[in-house]
Amino acid sequence: MNRYYSLATYLRARFGQRVQKIPLDADFSCPNRDGTISRNGCIFCNPKGSGTGLGARGLSLEKQYLFWQEKFSKKYKARLFLAYLQSYSNTYGPLKKIENMLKRLEKLPGLAGLCLGTRPDCLDKDKLSLLASYPFQEIWLELGLQSSNNHTLEIINRGHKAEDFAWAVKLAHKMGIKTCAHVIAGLPQETMKDFLQTINFLNDLPISGIKIHNLYICKHTTLAKLWRTGAYTPLSMNEYIHWLERALFSLRPDIVIHRLNGDPARGELLAPDWASYKHIILKKIKQTLADKNLWQGKALHPHSIPPWFGGS
Repeated sequence: MNRYYSLATYLRARFGQRVQKIPLDADFSCPNRDGTISRNGCIFCNPKGSGTGLGARGLSLEKQYLFWQEKFSKKYKARLFLAYLQSYSNTYGPLKKIENMLKRLEKLPGLAGLCLGTRPDCLDKDKLSLLASYPFQEIWLELGLQSSNNHTLEIINRGHKAEDFAWAVKLAHKMGIKTCAHVIAGLPQETMKDFLQTINFLNDLPISGIKIHNLYICKHTTLAKLWRTGAYTPLSMNEYIHWLERALFSLRPDIVIHRLNGDPARGELLAPDWASYKHIILKKIKQTLADKNLWQGKALHPHSIPPWFGGS
């Protein structure tokens, strides 16, 4: 039974069948790593950019796509796919580079749409107009916010403000592009109250989706140094599930949940150990919502059942 509006539920209603995301590395960089803002990146960011690494191994976009397409077709019997430009900031750079990437993606077989990971300070009207001009059935901006608290954004070396995020979301919405906001629970010096303020901040913006990550510590990051000295302690699994419960309870019911926990790559996780227990976390949050008879958005509409509630 659904108690939150999952991406799988949304896509099946939209396309009438399973649609599988394919992660792609498109050889983009990040202004928070190349020296434009800083060279250190966000304090939690994997130096590899949280991607598959296939691009760095010399595989073209086309070969990466076909590799995953074959794998997911066998594993999930999927026939439709979303190209997920995951690594670094995929609208950072000249307009021509972005246009060349889109032209290559447009020709891929079985492609239903595009999910494009980037930062609000790597967007402008011309780039969004270019994205909107392509005939993908689905276009999602996977847009990093992490927190609506500007002091927190300074602590994590994010390099932009919450106001920059809001501006980008509103402009994308005007152009018919959906935004999936990325937020993190358990950031340094933040309480659950701070996290819920970020949820309320997003409720007031025209976002269409959200990814919620627990903050885990990767090797070779600034956060790892803070953790080793005792300056940062991650949330326990029970704390994280409680934060998630309260966040979903308060989140607008029309916002599609793309993810409810982080997914460390093999070999990168330092702490907490439970961050690698993806399926256990999802099972516990579903059980918690069921036990307390909660669902996404109930705090906003306690007597209204969302159309996706109870579906498969």
